[in-house]
Amino acid sequence: MANAGWRERIARAVFAAQAGLEHSGERLWIEMGAGHGEMTALLASQASRVVAVELDSRLLPPLRALAAQLGNVTVVSGDVLSLDLAELAGGRRFCVYGNIPYYITSPIVHHLLTGSTGKPRRLEAAFLVMQLEVAVRLTARPGCREYGYLSAFTQFHARSEILLRIPPGAFRPPPKVASALVALQLPGEGATLGVRDEPAFIEFLKGCFAQKRKTLRNNLRAMVPPARAEVLLAWCGIPREARAEQVGLPEMARLFARVQAGA
Repeated sequence: MANAGWRERIARAVFAAQAGLEHSGERLWIEMGAGHGEMTALLASQASRVVAVELDSRLLPPLRALAAQLGNVTVVSGDVLSLDLAELAGGRRFCVYGNIPYYITSPIVHHLLTGSTGKPRRLEAAFLVMQLEVAVRLTARPGCREYGYLSAFTQFHARSEILLRIPPGAFRPPPKVASALVALQLPGEGATLGVRDEPAFIEFLKGCFAQKRKTLRNNLRAMVPPARAEVLLAWCGIPREARAEQVGLPEMARLFARVQAGA
């Protein structure tokens, strides 16, 4: 966990960003991996309610004792990847904070942004501490080397921004890599693209980025005949030799629509 000074810096950055969210009113937070409760207490100072999720059973008794002192914290035992966060929020809109283990960053981002199929999305924003390298990928723009499927997926669902870069020395014990605090604020670019079948579009993006060193034209061959791929790229105004990392979401959405239509 970050030391006290960095915890306060992170909390200030989070609260400043969430203060500008569209929906006003009392704030509900879900904290992923509450640990010893240091950030829980900071969140509780600015929230109407905090749902603190913790998987490690050894940390639950002191966390519940802290919750009893604070009065507006509910402790939930479980793995955040297996929990329905909208259900935990009781149907209210909510924000998420979490210091994410580096090895499950991508699954957690997917879980947060897709939620449960068929249920309305109540997540307003997620503020996540993660490995800096992954944070750069989440926020990279088309044309950058770091831009890939995870970038496109994230930005389809949310507006992504690095709020803080955090050195290894901010943590005890220090990790071997730098970290960052990332804000993911919903909705993302996909809200304006008119994509009718979002799950199918996400699978389409996976196919387009399947082999980053190959051109988009070559990756499309798994979906449409080669000659048809060239026609579709031309129709969408995408250069014949473009790679997926060079193509923005609006062009990808147009290409997807044509592939779906069989035109």
